[in-house]
Amino acid sequence: MIQLTSLPIDIEAVIDCVKAPETGAVDVFIGTTRDQTAGRKVTALEYETYEPMALKVMERVAGEAGGRWSLGRIAIVHRIGRLNVGEASVIIAVSSAHRAEAFEACRFLIDKLKQEVPIWKREFFADGSVEWSGQTPESAPARGGL
Repeated sequence: MIQLTSLPIDIEAVIDCVKAPETGAVDVFIGTTRDQTAGRKVTALEYETYEPMALKVMERVAGEAGGRWSLGRIAIVHRIGRLNVGEASVIIAVSSAHRAEAFEACRFLIDKLKQEVPIWKREFFADGSVEWSGQTPESAPARGGL
């Protein structure tokens, strides 16, 4: 399961999709919207992406993880659009026969997603200001080798 969605992420459904009888481990990373950045009060986040490219890079990254570790199933779901504090922005779930591979693959996937997938975050602050976090759609170089 590789998805971008503007709807709240169904965390249980994502976890269920990676479970398999042949796997004994499921590792899950859930990224949520926190209420502060560098001491500034955050009221919301907004994610933008170029969906065809983002999905292609997400698929490639999932394939890389599958090539490095013996995994059962992989799920990567990222929200786009506006999110309130406390909402899940990303979930990565990985199943494997053993926990070590699941932990390693899950960490690899979130790190690669943050580095390579063209998803941009705008932060809305309590003082009314709005700022891009990291690269912006306009300044970002082509990422993911595409």
